[in-house]
Amino acid sequence: MMGGNEKKSGWFSRLQAGLKRSSTKLGEGISDVLTKRRPDRGMVEDLEDVLIAADLGPSMASRVIKDFEKNARFDKDVSEAELKKALAAQIEKVLEPVAHPLDIDFSRKPFVILVVGVNGTGKTTTIGKFAQSYIDHGLKVTLAAGDTFRAAAISQLKIWGERVGATVVAGESGGDAAALAYRALEEARANQSDILMIDTAGRLHNRNDLMQELAKVARVIKKLDPDAPHATLLTLDATTGQNAHAQVEAFQSMVNVTGLVLTKLDGSAKGGVVVALADRFKLPIYAVGVGEQADDLQPFLAGEFAKALVGNVE
Repeated sequence: MMGGNEKKSGWFSRLQAGLKRSSTKLGEGISDVLTKRRPDRGMVEDLEDVLIAADLGPSMASRVIKDFEKNARFDKDVSEAELKKALAAQIEKVLEPVAHPLDIDFSRKPFVILVVGVNGTGKTTTIGKFAQSYIDHGLKVTLAAGDTFRAAAISQLKIWGERVGATVVAGESGGDAAALAYRALEEARANQSDILMIDTAGRLHNRNDLMQELAKVARVIKKLDPDAPHATLLTLDATTGQNAHAQVEAFQSMVNVTGLVLTKLDGSAKGGVVVALADRFKLPIYAVGVGEQADDLQPFLAGEFAKALVGNVE
């Protein structure tokens, strides 16, 4: 998940490609506004509508437009490039405070990371990608196959473990997830792992029984380490758009979500939801993903994301 300038350049290209559907939607809206009218207050209102349609949400769109309006000049024509650059700058301001990588506290051994989310958001793949990055940087990682509902999820995590060189603690399909997490923490301590990542079953955020079980997992591992989990990642599928807000609220009510990972940005025209989530919840965005390869999940950079979202900004 980290690299030099060449890797950064390559990642930005992939991010731009991944957000192409979102930037096209936003760009076409901006072009349409500029075609229809000269710069004036009415144009600003139309731009706000474009941002709302691009999944930034009403509150975020209003904030971006107000900031933009302070610096806008209505006494001359505004080019599409100038407008996109100005909007990207305002979006970057909103994103900058939440652009934080997941910092590992090495005084915690192991540092326990709980990974949660609804079905299909890519939790297991995200764990594998994080694990590969950590191991590439010389850390020892244990993975806990806490998605005991699906045998396929257990197998998938074992495959990731073999691929990246991480120890995998797993049980039988249908077993008790909290007990598995407890045993994984015991084993991670015994083998002196730096990091323990706990997979969990994908659960619908509106199923209270399943959410209560997730709370139990967090509660049980506190018996071994009162401060665990030290981080809780909520994976969100970017294609869900505004529904992501309800997911954040539900998971926050059950576990202490410390940050977000946005996946599947390459399959969505709803990339603007990242901006809306940043504005509303103020939670760190640890990483964003634009593909299935290990290096397609990268730390979230506000400036790069804003430029890629708006499109064609130098």
